[in-house]
Amino acid sequence: MIEPSIFMDEVNERQGTFQRRAFLLGGGFGVGLIALGGRLAHLQLLDANRYKKLSEHNQFQFLLTPPPRGLILDRNGVVLASNRPDFRLLLAKDDHVDIDATLANLTTLVPMDEARLRRLRADIDAAPRKAPVALVEDMTWEEFSRINVRAPELPGVTADMGEVRVYPYAGAFAHVIGYVAKVSAKDVTKTGPNAEPILLNPGFRIGKQGVEKAFDLQLRGTAGARKVEVDVKGRVVRHDPAGDIAAIPGAPIQLTLDADIQNRGLEIFGEDSGAAVMMDCRSGDILCLLSAPSFDANRFVKGLTSVEYQALSGYDRKPLYDKALSATYPPGSTFKTMVSLAALESGVDPELKRVCHGSWPYGGRIWHCDKVHGAVNMHDAIKTSCDIYFYQTALAVGPDKIAAMARQFGLGELFDIGIPGQRPGLVPDPEYKRRHFPKDPVWHGGETPSFGIGQGYLNLNALQLCVMCARLANGATALQPRLIHSIGGVVQPSGAQAPALPVAKAHLALVRAAMASVVNDPGGTAYTNVNSRLNLGPIKMAGKTGTAQAHSYGAGSRNTANLAWSLKDHAWFIAFAPYDDPRYAVSVLVEHGGFGAAAAAPKAAELLRVALLKDADIRARITAPPPPPTPVVAEKPAPVSAT
Repeated sequence: MIEPSIFMDEVNERQGTFQRRAFLLGGGFGVGLIALGGRLAHLQLLDANRYKKLSEHNQFQFLLTPPPRGLILDRNGVVLASNRPDFRLLLAKDDHVDIDATLANLTTLVPMDEARLRRLRADIDAAPRKAPVALVEDMTWEEFSRINVRAPELPGVTADMGEVRVYPYAGAFAHVIGYVAKVSAKDVTKTGPNAEPILLNPGFRIGKQGVEKAFDLQLRGTAGARKVEVDVKGRVVRHDPAGDIAAIPGAPIQLTLDADIQNRGLEIFGEDSGAAVMMDCRSGDILCLLSAPSFDANRFVKGLTSVEYQALSGYDRKPLYDKALSATYPPGSTFKTMVSLAALESGVDPELKRVCHGSWPYGGRIWHCDKVHGAVNMHDAIKTSCDIYFYQTALAVGPDKIAAMARQFGLGELFDIGIPGQRPGLVPDPEYKRRHFPKDPVWHGGETPSFGIGQGYLNLNALQLCVMCARLANGATALQPRLIHSIGGVVQPSGAQAPALPVAKAHLALVRAAMASVVNDPGGTAYTNVNSRLNLGPIKMAGKTGTAQAHSYGAGSRNTANLAWSLKDHAWFIAFAPYDDPRYAVSVLVEHGGFGAAAAAPKAAELLRVALLKDADIRARITAPPPPPTPVVAEKPAPVSAT
């Protein structure tokens, strides 16, 4: 038997190799353990706070909450736009939520038609992932409670309470204040204030018209946040009130408007279509800026149905159209005040008499007047609104001087009142004709008579005519209208900070005296209507009627009683009061209202009554007892001589 032989050299060599490998492997493990221990020490000792914050961020999140929108107030602090609680139902868009099943279950709790469901599906599809979508807003307490009880059956649905904009005087201020509505895709921008994440919040609203739109950034405020704990899928587990960040409310906006005058204006217009503007003759503050008929701005906050919008847009009185700023009309005979001032400044003798026979031939046609006034001077022509006098006076003065005078009194001008929507209208002159009528660039002589009575190319809005009347009443300053009194408590510049009127005081006094006769003297165009007078004792007003043609009558009668509403003339009236110490000026337009004395003057008188009776100084004059009669001293009889 052969025994195995052992070679010591091989054993020693293999043992040395093993030891070297074991040493290298052990050293590698040692280095790894040292590195791992160092890293663990670094994470747990040096980076502990950092990773603690990261873990808390995964556990807790901050959900943006809209700030309370700033209040809008009138001049006396009456709230015109505020906020109220809103019970709503939100759906968090997520992959695990069956949208169709959730909406189907929801219809058993809250009635919703198919059109509403289609809009909701479109909103949900357009919303970013995990962004909440408002399913139902402005729920009643009963609906809110019923859904909370059934919450487990509605996965992904949350019932909570937010805020919604409310307008206490829904229609009176709808055009000037505007409204807020949901943020649309075109409202969101990539940069700037409209890129903020708060715009995606279902309770957030953005200004869409009027003051709400013009001062949207100031009214928004600064968003806050709610601290909530979420699970691994990002779903809210609980709310941590201690970690909430309070929102900063928006800045309040105080207007110069007076709620009593504005509301009374909407009442007296009733179903009539038109506008009314009132200004303070001393400061330029706008006390009334009304367009009628109006609409309920609260309906736009919730969102109009297509049927509601079609009803508003299809109504022939156009309640959505701002007739105080955006609509322009021929001013009619109210413009004769500007023709008179242009004539006086050009040296025309106000006592020069022109004869009115009811018609006047000129330029191959017959020009008409509503009455036969006989021989009239400027005072009587304004008082009786004699067209023949102003046809001839306009020709004597010329269109350039008349247009220049009109522009000095604010006609054709855009005013910086803080809100959009104004249209400048048009005060024409020969230069305008050359620029805009290349085929017929000449101002013909036959165009001047129409210009002289406020017709032709001339188109103005109600704000401009009120500014004109306020400057006439002030007599010294080219007042600028002011609508915004203060923003966040910062008072805005007064409209009285304006240049002087470059018109002789005597000429202004003559026109104002004639305007007083229009209302207070027999023969004045507004005298026969008792509702066109203030009836406030010693307080008198001055005014001017205007009737602007809505279409051409040719040689036919101007009687519009039997015509359709859309074919009747527009009725104007401008006025200021008190006549001896002007405080307030007003312009009133009644669209297709007929004669200004009948349709517009009574409305203007009523608005002035409200303003005057709210003025403590004027009310004191009205209620003051009359001065005692002067005692009559009886003469002593002559002594009788003795016979």
